[in-house]
Amino acid sequence: MAWSVGAGLEGKGIIVTGAAGGIGQAVIRAFDATGARVMAVDVDQAKLDELVGGLAGRGHIGVAADLRIISSHDALVERARRELGNVYVLANLAAVLRRRSSLEEITEDDWDFQHDINLKSAFFLCRAAGKAMVAQGNGGRLITFASQAWWTGGFGGSVVYAASKGGVVSMTRGLARTFGPHRITVNAVSPGYIATDMMHEIDEAGREAVKRMIPAGRYGTPEEVAAAMTFLASDDAAYITGQVLRVNGGMVM
Repeated sequence: MAWSVGAGLEGKGIIVTGAAGGIGQAVIRAFDATGARVMAVDVDQAKLDELVGGLAGRGHIGVAADLRIISSHDALVERARRELGNVYVLANLAAVLRRRSSLEEITEDDWDFQHDINLKSAFFLCRAAGKAMVAQGNGGRLITFASQAWWTGGFGGSVVYAASKGGVVSMTRGLARTFGPHRITVNAVSPGYIATDMMHEIDEAGREAVKRMIPAGRYGTPEEVAAAMTFLASDDAAYITGQVLRVNGGMVM
């Protein structure tokens, strides 16, 4: 049998949050190519309908949801089990970033907004999906979304975002210990500077300065992040858990 980056995912049910973003869309398309069935989750139903409608495979669904409503997570996972047939992977990409030029400008709302989505909802959704995977008894994959900011502390007024992503990494390791006996792996993908709309928050001079710091000499692509996600979801990554896979062109080693 030929090696495949998405080995074993055909027919599997996959939940992808943050699906309408630049990286999220690439992840959805990558999972679609494996023959998996995907629930795409974001806040804009119209964007989700357009995304799902453009996929080659069948059985995908788009669901608009505010993941800050923790009480909705169990129902979201149960809907995925019912409509996809099973839940084998949660790829939780949902995240927000608010940049502030100084610490004095950071408000309590800035802190709560970023931590509620980036960390709090990540924990409770991973718990809900993990519980469903345990009940199914067929193992599974929980993939969280970090950032090189968890290691660097963040640049450009992103200290609160960086703190939330540090929490995601620690949470990932703890969940890996908890779910390991059930054949459920838990890993984080940590992108560096990726060519998405978020990069345009930095002026052109700043973008060029960042590029010079990257050994690869360029920004990454959403598809390169999606490849890492697909690999960690596959059968070939069954013995990898509690790890952070850095997709950053060597900027952070």
